[in-house]
Amino acid sequence: MWGKLAAAAAASVGLLAIAAPGVAQDFLRFGPVGEGPGEYNRTYDRSFVREWQSNPPKGYPTLSKANLAPTKAAIAHYEEIVARGGFPLVPDVELEQGSSDPAVAILRRRLTRSGDLTSDTNYPEHFGTDLDTAVKRFQASNGLAPTGVVDKRTIAALNVPSEVRLAQLKANLTRLTDLTKLVGKRYVLVNIPAAHIEAVENNAVVARYSGVVGKPDRPTPLLRSTITDLAFNPVWTLPPTVIKEDLIPKGRDMQKSGGNVLLKFGIDAYQGGKKLNPESIDWSSSQPFSLSYRQAAGKDNPLGFLKINFANSSSVYMHDSPKESLFGRNFRAASSGCVRVQNIEQLAAWLLAGQGTPEQVAQLKESGETKFVRLRRPVPLFFAYVTAWATPDGVTQFRPDIYLKDGVGDVASAY
Repeated sequence: MWGKLAAAAAASVGLLAIAAPGVAQDFLRFGPVGEGPGEYNRTYDRSFVREWQSNPPKGYPTLSKANLAPTKAAIAHYEEIVARGGFPLVPDVELEQGSSDPAVAILRRRLTRSGDLTSDTNYPEHFGTDLDTAVKRFQASNGLAPTGVVDKRTIAALNVPSEVRLAQLKANLTRLTDLTKLVGKRYVLVNIPAAHIEAVENNAVVARYSGVVGKPDRPTPLLRSTITDLAFNPVWTLPPTVIKEDLIPKGRDMQKSGGNVLLKFGIDAYQGGKKLNPESIDWSSSQPFSLSYRQAAGKDNPLGFLKINFANSSSVYMHDSPKESLFGRNFRAASSGCVRVQNIEQLAAWLLAGQGTPEQVAQLKESGETKFVRLRRPVPLFFAYVTAWATPDGVTQFRPDIYLKDGVGDVASAY
């Protein structure tokens, strides 16, 4: 049900007929005429946020040449906004449908400037259905779940200055112009700031998946490669960053209290191909840095049931994750550089078109059998950084500048 709702909601970020599930739509008691409701009962269901973020609608391909002209038009629009004085600053007041507050009038002006709100009202301080629709439209086009509730994340996004948004659009037009020259008919895109994975064929999004990308201090790299093979129920070979930043510090802490990190997490250590006794390792010495580490397939393996391989110099890959709750967050920069993919079995079936079926993929997941499959038709892969673009329906999209690559400071990364 939720997936269908989300898909219907964002077909061109329409959202016009959508009320977020769990948000009360009836006023308990109205105040004087013109003042809006005297009381408003909000029972906001957080599951809507989780469902929206976990199952994003298909939308338009980010790297489509058809986005170049709309992005240029968006630049012209934002130049006009800047010339008119930019956006008003929205107060740090949580608002929702039914609210009455002076801040509502400012919110109306802000959304009117950006084009998200086109209607007028005789009651500017009342948060009506027209404003609810406009807020949802704004939220969806900024990568936030369209709840209609103006919370702290939404306020932070609203208060990114128009000058900053203009600079982002210009920077991203250059990126898009370069990237659209490279893509073919069939490819996979990881848009890092959006934490989305697109499977694209014939300039249409076959499926869009929620992802988890690298933390700001362990960023996912930009790259261009080709997906060559799939490892089902794989053994996890710990990457250098995880060994240095996570395993060894944890090993040292646990050793002080008499514990053993390898025994606790079911990880094996190897030296020159020989498996070591976990009790023989001195975590306070330099020895752990010279070892390699592996974890057998299973429920505790962070790769989940599938690892997608492609050549790159950063030792990163795409994979499943046993922690599905991460995919339902607004902010999903939480990995050590690799990319986790929600519903990865669907992506695997698409990659295996012509040599495998969804049923075979599901069987491998159920059986736990370790199997490596080389793709007969390798699929081009792009890890890109696109934070601002526009689509043929006239919607301008923005995503947080999580790695501060846009040259605008941290104001566009705060939501």
